[in-house]
Amino acid sequence: MRAVLLALTDELRRLRAAGVKTVSVSDESLGTLRRLVRAGEAGRRADPRVAPEAAALPPPPEVTLPAGDKAARWQALRDRVLNHPVCRAQVSPGKKVVFGVGSLDARIMFVGEAPGADEEERGEPFVGPAGQLLTRMIKAMGLERGDVYIGNIMNWRPAASRRPDGTQIGNREPTAEEMAFCLPFLTAQIEVVDPELVVALGATAARGLLGPHSFRTLGDVRGRWHDWRGWPVRVTYHPSYLLRKEADGRDAAKRAKRTAWEDFLAVMERAGLAISPKQHDYFL
Repeated sequence: MRAVLLALTDELRRLRAAGVKTVSVSDESLGTLRRLVRAGEAGRRADPRVAPEAAALPPPPEVTLPAGDKAARWQALRDRVLNHPVCRAQVSPGKKVVFGVGSLDARIMFVGEAPGADEEERGEPFVGPAGQLLTRMIKAMGLERGDVYIGNIMNWRPAASRRPDGTQIGNREPTAEEMAFCLPFLTAQIEVVDPELVVALGATAARGLLGPHSFRTLGDVRGRWHDWRGWPVRVTYHPSYLLRKEADGRDAAKRAKRTAWEDFLAVMERAGLAISPKQHDYFL
């Protein structure tokens, strides 16, 4: 069914590019499409290797941090998340629940969206290609990865369709219910670290912090400061978006990276970090 739908999509795109405004579809063709969709849904239910789009979740957990210093509170929180039955139930066999990493005294905290394939392998956020770009941008700020704290809205990789061998095909954006369930765990991490400011990387992270219906596009909220429970929040592009822009050509990628870097400069200024002429012109 996937191949049929992809072929249909390609043909519709070709027609639109050719200036075709309307397409006539017979009742017989609509009936065939409906049968294909029903067959595909039945196949997903019958095949245990194919993950559902999103599992039903219980209400978000209440998180009460124990007494003690930062390290003790963080370790207790980490142990709870990594061993939480709901979190563990969402990960594939052999994969890991993902928890934040970095300095517990970080002045800047980066919040990403959801783990990908590399992250669920290691149980650490931002370790794949997007994480490598984020690390380079942190270094360009004059910091090391270990100087900041990096977390995610989600503690597991949202389930999506799988190949016959059981490996997941691509990534899926988390639902509002999934983000709501994991948000108390992220909130507790922010409370432990207590950074001076938070950087939301991408639309999903921004919606997780600012609210699922707080904006339509990322452009509506990036480029200015927001308040989330007393912490200043800056919204910018996710590093994976910057990597995808490279497919649009060098100029498009350069513009996107420069826009993101301007957000990083605003973060540096807010945090009181020195900005050299080289840093100011970075990505130009």
